[in-house]
Amino acid sequence: TFGDAGMPVASGEVVGAGASDAPQFVDLQVHTTASDGALAPALVVEAAVAASLYAIAITDHDTVDGLAEATEAGARRGVRIVPGVELSTHFGDDELHLLGLHLSDTETMRSALARFQLDRVERAERIVTTLNRLSIPVTIDAVLREAGGGAVGRPHVARAMLAGGWVRDFREAFDRYLGWGKPAYVDKPRFEVADGVDLVHQAGGIAVWAHPGEDASAARIATLAAVGLDSVEVLHPSHPPSLVQRLFERVEAAGLVPSGGSDWHGTFDGPRRLGGQMVPKVWLDWQDARVDAQAVARVNARASTAE
Repeated sequence: TFGDAGMPVASGEVVGAGASDAPQFVDLQVHTTASDGALAPALVVEAAVAASLYAIAITDHDTVDGLAEATEAGARRGVRIVPGVELSTHFGDDELHLLGLHLSDTETMRSALARFQLDRVERAERIVTTLNRLSIPVTIDAVLREAGGGAVGRPHVARAMLAGGWVRDFREAFDRYLGWGKPAYVDKPRFEVADGVDLVHQAGGIAVWAHPGEDASAARIATLAAVGLDSVEVLHPSHPPSLVQRLFERVEAAGLVPSGGSDWHGTFDGPRRLGGQMVPKVWLDWQDARVDAQAVARVNARASTAE
């Protein structure tokens, strides 16, 4: 267990709440059709209502285009929407997925992401060219149709392949062609994690290391904290309980705040179920406090510069 303050669950029962206080949960990594999710933002909000969630974070890949619809639906349905984004960055030789949560300046983020969107299309074109050489006649137009105007990615290539009858299912598309090390895999353009953290901060948010797995050693967390990392995604479907506990302790020791999410893409089966990670609302409260503290620090820094 995490202890009463961090994760009020012990022996399968919620603790730290009064008899009349139902525990509240949040899900701080959710995707929509603005990138590679299966449901439109408003429908994601409806799913959050059905899951009795207090709040969800919309974290589409390299785009903030789903936030307006989600925020409007959330206000109407009583679900708090945390504005977010998921960025693909690099840390040394490794790819590191970075969530920007609590974005207050989405236009700053949108402007920066315009280049990323072009990079995604160029990457998809290279993947399609490679598949054509492998005698799979998928077209970039078919891939872009699958993306529906959202941020294009490998899942859209897989959907186009499936629609064309060249693979039996998603798994075959990735296992045979699109996964890392497979014939049609294409690297993403390099974007350093420190630059990603800076971008998130410029947009008024906090930077979260998404689904780090066993890579999140205490030393790595400390190194990333030194360049401004604010949080680590402790709760994620890919993290077993033993790892979750270690991550929570490392995050606490580094002076960061925990995060957690289902990484939900709109499916209603499998381990990635909306709200399934039971992320306690207190983690969101801690994030809010960090956002407020950083805002004060920015104001003070500007005042000092003006003197």
